[in-house]
Amino acid sequence: MNNNDVLIRLRYALNLKDAQVAEIFTLGDYDVSTEEISHILTKSIEEDPAHIECTNDMLDAFLNGLIVYKRGKQEPRPGEPKRPPLAITSDEHVNNIILKKLRIALSLRSDDILNILDDAGVYLSNSELSAVLRNEDHRNYKVCGDRYVRNFLKGLAINYRD
Repeated sequence: MNNNDVLIRLRYALNLKDAQVAEIFTLGDYDVSTEEISHILTKSIEEDPAHIECTNDMLDAFLNGLIVYKRGKQEPRPGEPKRPPLAITSDEHVNNIILKKLRIALSLRSDDILNILDDAGVYLSNSELSAVLRNEDHRNYKVCGDRYVRNFLKGLAINYRD
């Protein structure tokens, strides 16, 4: 699944308008115009000659902005070191980070994620979900496949658009 497809499905599931998507990008420290949003929200260059490919940095900025958009900006506590945001470092781990950041943005617990996946027709055990949500360097870490993210976004659409 490419990043443009993830944005298209998220926009649909969360019922966001182009202006809201542009605002979310801005909250994630990535400036993009409303006109560019319509070119990002296309699947391919055949569909739109002015198609803009959504890079990992753009998707990361959108997901960070979505967290701020949904939960508000969190000010660091005094004396607390600034934590770097989860960054998409490679294409292999994109799906894991998508699930982690959507979990944070939408204030979902593990049970909520399992229910959303169940609504989309995918059964995942609690331990499998835990392995997907772990840090990359943990010994029980498991790479999340496209199938889970695709069905999670489908389940979000079922739950949030009704």
